[in-house]
Amino acid sequence: MNFISELRWRGLLHEAMPGTEEHFLANRSAGYLGADPTGDSLHIGNLVSLMMLVHLQRAGHKPFALVGGATGMVGDPSGKDKERQLLSLEEIHHNSECIRLQMERFLDFSGSNAAEMVNNYDWLGQMGFLEFLRDVGKHITISYMMGKESVKKRLASESGISYTEFAYQLLQGYDYYWLYTHKGVRLQVGGSDQWGNITTGTELIRRKAGPEAEAFAAVCPLLTREDGSKFGKTAEGSSIWLDPKKTSPYSFFQYWRNASDTDAERFIKIFTLKGQEEIEALIATHRAQPHLYQLQKALAEDVTLRVHGESGLQSAVKLTDFLFGAQSGPETLSESDWQAAAQASDTLHFSRERISEGIGILDMLTELGITKSKGDARRAIEADKSVRINAVRVEVPDLQVNMSHAFFQTYLQLQKGKKEKYIVVLR
Repeated sequence: MNFISELRWRGLLHEAMPGTEEHFLANRSAGYLGADPTGDSLHIGNLVSLMMLVHLQRAGHKPFALVGGATGMVGDPSGKDKERQLLSLEEIHHNSECIRLQMERFLDFSGSNAAEMVNNYDWLGQMGFLEFLRDVGKHITISYMMGKESVKKRLASESGISYTEFAYQLLQGYDYYWLYTHKGVRLQVGGSDQWGNITTGTELIRRKAGPEAEAFAAVCPLLTREDGSKFGKTAEGSSIWLDPKKTSPYSFFQYWRNASDTDAERFIKIFTLKGQEEIEALIATHRAQPHLYQLQKALAEDVTLRVHGESGLQSAVKLTDFLFGAQSGPETLSESDWQAAAQASDTLHFSRERISEGIGILDMLTELGITKSKGDARRAIEADKSVRINAVRVEVPDLQVNMSHAFFQTYLQLQKGKKEKYIVVLR
């Protein structure tokens, strides 16, 4: 497989250094992607560049996934308008382990081109300051470093840039040199905002290893959604994380399921491993019947399965069916499913004590504000037959609601008509 050509048709290639495609066609080589552990989870924006590494391995080359246990202690100024808050060594180590486990889900650690995890704390953490100045700093000029876009922007800002962050590109550049020397790495991939840091690495390699050294760079575009909003953010501005405790499998699934047609056509190329013919067939089928959302469903199922496994996908599908009126009933939901449903739905709160004593359905509907009055509630039950509790139609207005209706002693669902659906949380 032509690695660069594969990235190009999938929309994963923003820029590559001259000679990159020819090198990876002529040689079985190696490349790496770095991620700083500034948090304990990757978000879906990180997946764009991670998919580059996946395709590198699929093309027969060896991928290295680097966790920045050392560089994470400094903070990358790229794309930031002010300096990051420094983390403790314990936080860095914890975050590094979390990110390592997430990256392992996407790469194959067996076979002749098995993926390998590395942590730059293993070499940078042992390097003294004077050694760093002599072996790294003397090879890159201040004028070269000042020319980087990330440095220019910070110098022009009110906050400026500290020496710590100014030196970041040297640390990342040395990572590339170390992997070039010790692991045979010939390519670094990343987002387009990393181009300056990555090319500092190729420059350092050429100055230390000689002008004929083969070191390349390839970066992917920074994605936005069709409406111009930032990719990987919800309407409320919160990030979509890979950690299920931060973003539930249901919310993760729904992010992809709710993609616009234009975005779904782009995203299915970028985030799945489906081949070109299969994707083109899916797009053609979707365009013929867009109301069925087959493209969005295929995208959501594929990415959720890879990130959250079969159990996470099934949980998301069950909850989607339950909330949107398909066959699945509330008895199929786990406690974590109910928690996710409460976060994703119109949620009402009611007294657990009053439910324990038993309360008439007319009183409950009225007190929760689902109906305007008991008379309105009675008409909805008797005439309209539009009230359901836990997906079961309420047949009589004198129904007593009690704890037998509550799942996990905390949750139940009330519905009036087709569109008014509420998760009731007892407290």
